[in-house]
Amino acid sequence: MMLHDVNRGIVRFRRRKRIGRGVGSGHGKTAGRGHKGAKSRAGYSRKPVFQGGAMPLVRRVPKRGFNNKFALAIGVVNVGDLEIFDDGSEVTLKTLNERSLGKGRFDQLKILGNGELTKKLKVAAHRFSQSAREKIEKAGGEVLVVTGPTPVRVKQKAAKVAKAAAKAKAKTN
Repeated sequence: MMLHDVNRGIVRFRRRKRIGRGVGSGHGKTAGRGHKGAKSRAGYSRKPVFQGGAMPLVRRVPKRGFNNKFALAIGVVNVGDLEIFDDGSEVTLKTLNERSLGKGRFDQLKILGNGELTKKLKVAAHRFSQSAREKIEKAGGEVLVVTGPTPVRVKQKAAKVAKAAAKAKAKTN
């Protein structure tokens, strides 16, 4: 490429293509769609996984195992990561989020025992591994288990109750 080629073809107000206005327009006859086939037809659209009639990749790849859509998503934080808190402070879901530890979407938070803890902390979470519990208590801290249903479980229970009510209503009618 030469320096004088840099701006060639860049036009500030380019005229639009007048498609299908006769052969003399340069875009007449097939109007830029080529000859025949599905792509030349009005209303044409294809699935994003379409591969020209070949067996799509999503169908060729074997499926294994089971994915439980009702399973709880567990967020994890290691005991070693809690060293960033001051001695004697309280570690909650909110304070973890502020320090960019308990990030992401999860239903419950679990504290794992990887790393060492030297500070006395009051840690609140849904679950604790046995080693994490021991390390926090060994450092003079306190373990608080957050109880109560998670938002996912509340939603599932409400859906189950609504389904049962609809079934009972259908039976009575």
